[in-house]
Amino acid sequence: MSEYLCVTLRGGPGESESAFKARLTNFWTHMLRTRPDQYEKIYAEEVRSGVADGRVSRTYMVEAEVIEMLIGELTRHGIDLAPIDLADVYTKYEAASPDWFQIEH
Repeated sequence: MSEYLCVTLRGGPGESESAFKARLTNFWTHMLRTRPDQYEKIYAEEVRSGVADGRVSRTYMVEAEVIEMLIGELTRHGIDLAPIDLADVYTKYEAASPDWFQIEH
């Protein structure tokens, strides 16, 4: 069974939720088009945006095997992320409704 990590992406200081969502949409579209096999490893997204370090945030559950690639892509696209605890792993069953929705591939 695959292990999953929670990855929290953070908007820029003062960035609105709508602007951050637009940047995320562009990023995930890029991933879907350029790295479809790795995109399939992005399992779930939290239903609601949150706040991390005073900035709008969004959390995803990602298969551990693609975390390094994902961090590289996020960095190249200027999307900040909170530190990831590589020892804090989950199963896909922990991403359950109503807090999470599974990303269709």
